[in-house]
Amino acid sequence: MPPIDPLNLSVAEAALLLSKASGKPVAEEDVREAVAAGCPADAEGNLNLVHVAAWLNRELHRPVAP
Repeated sequence: MPPIDPLNLSVAEAALLLSKASGKPVAEEDVREAVAAGCPADAEGNLNLVHVAAWLNRELHRPVAP
C-alpha cells in the first residue's frame, strides 16, 4: 500500500485511519454521512485529517438543544 497523505485522504483512506485510531469500525458510508452533515471536504470529496479531527471535536462538544 502506498503511503497515505493525511492532508488529502480519500473516503476509503479516512475510514481506514479513523477505524484504526478509534479501535472501532468506521465504514466509508459513515465518512460520507459525516461529509453530508458538514465535515469539511474538498471539491473532489477528499478530506484533511486535521480538519476532520477539528470538526469531530466541535461536534462532540456541541450543546444539545432541549
